Amino acid sequence: MQHIDKIYINGEFVTPHGSERFELFNPATEEIIGTVRLADEEDTRCAIAAAKAAFPAWSQTSKTQRIDVLKRMHAAIVEREAALREAIVTEYGAPVSRADWMATYPGDAILEAITTLEAFDFEVQAGSAQVVMTPVGVAGLITPWNSNAGFICNKLATAMAAGCTAVIKPSEMSAIQTQIVTEALHAAEIPAGVLNIVTGRGEVVGAEITRHPDIAKISFTGSTTVGKGIVAGGAATLKRVTLELGGKSPTVILDDAAVGQAVALALAAGFMNSGQACIAGTRILVPQSRLSEFEQAIALAVGEIQSGDPRDPATVIGPMVSRKQWERVQSYIRLGREEGATLLTGGEGRPAGMTKGWCVKPTVFTRANNQMRIAREEIFGPVLVLIPYEDEAQAVAIANDTTYGLSALVLSGDRARGQRVARQIDAGRVLVNTLIHEPKAPFGGLKQSGLGREMGRWGMEAYLEPKTLLVG
Repeated sequence: MQHIDKIYINGEFVTPHGSERFELFNPATEEIIGTVRLADEEDTRCAIAAAKAAFPAWSQTSKTQRIDVLKRMHAAIVEREAALREAIVTEYGAPVSRADWMATYPGDAILEAITTLEAFDFEVQAGSAQVVMTPVGVAGLITPWNSNAGFICNKLATAMAAGCTAVIKPSEMSAIQTQIVTEALHAAEIPAGVLNIVTGRGEVVGAEITRHPDIAKISFTGSTTVGKGIVAGGAATLKRVTLELGGKSPTVILDDAAVGQAVALALAAGFMNSGQACIAGTRILVPQSRLSEFEQAIALAVGEIQSGDPRDPATVIGPMVSRKQWERVQSYIRLGREEGATLLTGGEGRPAGMTKGWCVKPTVFTRANNQMRIAREEIFGPVLVLIPYEDEAQAVAIANDTTYGLSALVLSGDRARGQRVARQIDAGRVLVNTLIHEPKAPFGGLKQSGLGREMGRWGMEAYLEPKTLLVG
């Protein structure tokens, strides 16, 4: 049992003013594994004040000075990868194969920020003017539970590389991961106040970050509903906002796709991170002429996918993060049947042989239409929907008929055709015959999937404002 009773402000571990205790669970066993003492508004104001005080000095540091600090951060995070991997499996329920990547990604994200900073030009000539890119100020960084350590390090490293100081509100559901990351960052000897980590509820800590006048910019990853609230709450002080929100991503299987390759990629995209991923390809668009063929292949392939104990190397889908999330997914499975979609495989309840743990049967509905709620709303679990289409034009229309626009996947036997279709899809990122991630490219969404971009130079620019200098 782990009891976390400190937050991190101005270079020190301090006891929160807030007194609420939040229970931490192992989602595979439903057992309580610890508690975390949550911060409140007063703690948040103290963290913001520390970041504000540290900003003038940090914003004037050189590239070399920032890179030296980021390199220390990277080394300290890498030293703790084993502990982080264990926490990710125990606290979040990620399968061990997924946890390996999730434990190494925080360090990789810091390295990418270093690479971006090394190549970034903070001063450019524009005619007779000198344009100087200046850090915007104190950044409020709000991270989700589905990849907590990775989001902390990615957002923080980018903000610091740009010359900003930060106040981080990580998910209270990921407090053990946060503790490991905080200890690593403390060991990196970051100047006091540049980094502050305040674990608390969104409606308390997050709300204070959103309304506080000394927060210049917010970077938030999470639900569209909360993102809209951040935009509204930050409007009074005209905060700069980057939002990476929800998705209902389409996987478009064209009629020339090879069934084996298409099914493997479609299911990997749909079930990634146990279905708890904003980019998950949960709408699979299949040509009507080949629907039965793909139904048979998908049902067979899903039957081989194991959902269950995250410590079993054969497990592909781990438990949902909480009982609340498990119940949400179950309600959508019931809804799919009520709406008239055909249950191809899976269904309600736990996988066979399981009596505890918040695991979900990998579930696929077929012969659905794009107006059903299971095809329009983000479920955030391993529940996929097959939607038939008549021709390529209708496939593109269905793919774009959504309030979201985060990611998409096109599968085709003709690379050029796949690229042509990809260019017609309204999404911030479209993959063709691959699931690779390119960290140097911008990432973010269209429509209600977000505002702005993260990653690469685009992510760095989100923490900077151009200042024009004209000298007579």
